[in-house]
Amino acid sequence: MNPDRRQFLDGERPEDVLLFFAESAVSDLGTLSQHGEAVGNGVALILEAERGRSAFEGATGVDPMSLASAAMDAEGTVDLDSFEGDCPESDGDDVDANGTDEHVPRFVFAFAEERNEDVGGIYAEGDVIHAYAVCECGDVYSERWVVGAT
Repeated sequence: MNPDRRQFLDGERPEDVLLFFAESAVSDLGTLSQHGEAVGNGVALILEAERGRSAFEGATGVDPMSLASAAMDAEGTVDLDSFEGDCPESDGDDVDANGTDEHVPRFVFAFAEERNEDVGGIYAEGDVIHAYAVCECGDVYSERWVVGAT
């Protein structure tokens, strides 16, 4: 894992966002790899927040804030180490005729929010990572956690 992603996951880069694009989601993974970190099934990028939101929307056609609104009520699991996830629509045996899992993240948008005791809840416990995923099946879901708690 590259140092930028490690710092992001440790809550040290609240001014940045993390983007993930699966191989199946982009036509030129090689170009993206030059600007980010090649991971097993795609590319992860850490970008300044505004630039990252624009890049995500440009690459996916999805406004990240609209994604967050749509996904916040559908809890799943989003693993920002492996870029795997548990889509709420998956029954655990969703493999197509080619042996490909139909319920893996196609895109992920994530950001860190600094500890905020005034808000309460998990925000009082520490920095919080918010992750929003678009599954290969088209469903959207989210997960949030306190940095260091998982």
